[in-house]
Amino acid sequence: MATFDLTRPVARSAGRVSSPLTSAVKAFYAWNDARKTRNVLSQLSLSELNDIGITRADIDRIAHGANF
Repeated sequence: MATFDLTRPVARSAGRVSSPLTSAVKAFYAWNDARKTRNVLSQLSLSELNDIGITRADIDRIAHGANF
């Protein structure tokens, strides 16, 4: 099974307030990470999902970072 590295460096501000552009970029990255996760999990078979302990109904919650 393939693995995906979905980590990226964390931008650190030196105590400054985030700009609207920074907020928009962070929102885009969160949306894109959720989209990638949803796509990868959706491609797994029911047997593979069962092996990792999730169902198709759990995919959206997992993609958006919900804890189980």
